[in-house]
Amino acid sequence: MFILLFERFEGLLSELWVLKTLAFAIMVGSVMSLIEKSGGVAGLVHELSVQRPWVRSKRGALMPSFIAGLVIFIESSITSLVAGAIGRPFCDRYHVSRAKLAFVCDSTSAPVCSIIAINGWGALLMGLIGGQIAAGLIAGEEARWLISAIGYNFYAYIALIVTFVAIWYNIDIGPMKHATVSEPSLECEESKGSAKLFLWPLVWMIGGVLVFMVITGNGNLLAGSGSTSIFYTLLLTLLMMYAYYRYKNAMSTSDFVRSSLQGAKSMVPIALILLLAFAIGGVSSDMEVGQYLASFIGNYLPSSYLAAAIFVLSAIIAFATGTSWGTFSIMLPIAVPLAVGLDAPVALAMGAVISGGVFGDHCSPISDTTIISAMASGCSVQEHTKTQLPYALISAGISLFLFVIIGLILS
Repeated sequence: MFILLFERFEGLLSELWVLKTLAFAIMVGSVMSLIEKSGGVAGLVHELSVQRPWVRSKRGALMPSFIAGLVIFIESSITSLVAGAIGRPFCDRYHVSRAKLAFVCDSTSAPVCSIIAINGWGALLMGLIGGQIAAGLIAGEEARWLISAIGYNFYAYIALIVTFVAIWYNIDIGPMKHATVSEPSLECEESKGSAKLFLWPLVWMIGGVLVFMVITGNGNLLAGSGSTSIFYTLLLTLLMMYAYYRYKNAMSTSDFVRSSLQGAKSMVPIALILLLAFAIGGVSSDMEVGQYLASFIGNYLPSSYLAAAIFVLSAIIAFATGTSWGTFSIMLPIAVPLAVGLDAPVALAMGAVISGGVFGDHCSPISDTTIISAMASGCSVQEHTKTQLPYALISAGISLFLFVIIGLILS
């Protein structure tokens, strides 16, 4: 048993993308610590709460994170990171739980990236759809099929609506009512920090991901490597932060190094959780859990209920493996031939795969998106998973109903 465990982790640590993801998690801690210790957080709070009082309530405390989640659709990890960084000071100031912030980060990152697929998500889905030409799709029309499938990505749309309603009306349900709330921050009217110390690193991170996605994709943004782009972006961001903070006399070199190491140290447990999550997902994949479950669909369900069944099955696989991308890779090659063979709507079946993958990944405690959202928001993975589950189940229930109704109509 111990030999198998050793071989599993040895295999994971030999994968460059795993090492880059772990390094990303640790460097994120450095970036967040530097932004806080430099006065960037205090400066942003002062800017938006005092000088330009846009954030003046619990609703306003979460809205900037929600908006950031909508407009940053390049990579789900960066989306969660930026949304969490923006929201943390306001949540503390207006007595909003970090768990609620993590819910907002997680409920916007993957859903938005799966809808506005001008990113690695779109590249993956285009490739998987292109591989289904033999099942009856027309070569060269992958983009049209992808757009059609995104139109049926019901869970992503419903999750965004549910998140907005929960923010706007301050709705806390289930465990969220008892989520840990930090003491409200009562900053004075004068601030020694500067919002630019907060905002420029975010600009460098977002812009860096775009640039490196193009570079790693040989000029094609959709073909870029997400893990590689984030890794090099954070390295570059740390270097630019050092130069900028020294130029602004915000931190001395010793303070910069000390804060970087403290932030990195705080993220080591998160990196270990990510490594364990990758190991569990790999075991599930090796056991072919998805293929085993999918083998039952075609024999027992009429075509009108196929999309609903695919949605549920994709959700189970994504929850068990902690990866929406892995679920897409397993289920799209199964769902498309099933839909063609049963004369069911193919685009609806694809949309069900995407929705189920996003939902299962959203709820899974071993999902990298779940872990990074909790990390970026400053709450535990356990609390984040538990508190966001009721909202995700509401979105999933509405989505399942829509897949049944639309399946009946189109069939």
